[in-house]
Amino acid sequence: MIQLTVNGKPRKADVDPDTPLLWALRDSLLLTGTKYSCGSGLCGACTVHVDGQPVRSCITPVSAVAGKKVTTIEAVDGSRVGKAVQEAWRKLDVVQCGYCQSGQIMSAVGLLSKNRRPSDADIDAAMAGNLCRCATYVRIRAAIHEAAKALA
Repeated sequence: MIQLTVNGKPRKADVDPDTPLLWALRDSLLLTGTKYSCGSGLCGACTVHVDGQPVRSCITPVSAVAGKKVTTIEAVDGSRVGKAVQEAWRKLDVVQCGYCQSGQIMSAVGLLSKNRRPSDADIDAAMAGNLCRCATYVRIRAAIHEAAKALA
């Protein structure tokens, strides 16, 4: 049994310590907003925050996050930054198929939590590795700028 703090609540996951965090979240804790895609940490669909830092949950063993704060897409709107990002996503109609969007939002929230006035280069660096098969990158960048304006 692995003890975790997920979305501000103590939780227990009955999984092997080597189980990827993604599967502990989805299968054991039934938090299915975090998506599986590549399984190699290359696409970003599985991005969650661990102690405020974006991480790829498909390659992070659940044992590595014991005692740390894990935040998933289900709770990201509990922060001012998360609300601003989600509002900008809706306002600019970012989502097309939507599969990658939880990871995109988590990476955007990670960026704006540290940098409230990101340049295009800052956004590109923070979002690198978050793939979108629908290629909504222009709308994603615009939404990050929109959220930054709302946070100013």
